[in-house]
Amino acid sequence: MTTHQPLPAECRVPRVELDITSELALSRLSEVGAVLDRILSLQPGEVVIDLSECRHLDAAAIGLLLDAQRRMTRRGGVLTLRDPHPRIRRILDTAGPDQPRQVADATPAMNDPAGGGPARPALGRARVVTRP
Repeated sequence: MTTHQPLPAECRVPRVELDITSELALSRLSEVGAVLDRILSLQPGEVVIDLSECRHLDAAAIGLLLDAQRRMTRRGGVLTLRDPHPRIRRILDTAGPDQPRQVADATPAMNDPAGGGPARPALGRARVVTRP
């Protein structure tokens, strides 16, 4: 019987991006939750969730995002929400005001201003297209 050994820390995926393309509500959370579980099983250093096409989050979706953030934080990773609609940003701020949250307002620039070099490319990308 073969046992699987956990990957060493240096084998973690550096960055994965996930695009949410429609509203994120209870009726669609199982699909998105399954994708997030698969992404987090890769032990990424950073997960970027692009909310630019999402115009609605319900309470269950907020819970899913906060849970993903806690899981990333426990592993030493970072969860970034990219380009949320202003209404969604207010909802998230109200839902978890004590939670540290990284929010990016637009698609990352080609150069990282902090390091002066090229931004790290996403090595994985998932696009969740939900259907009504």
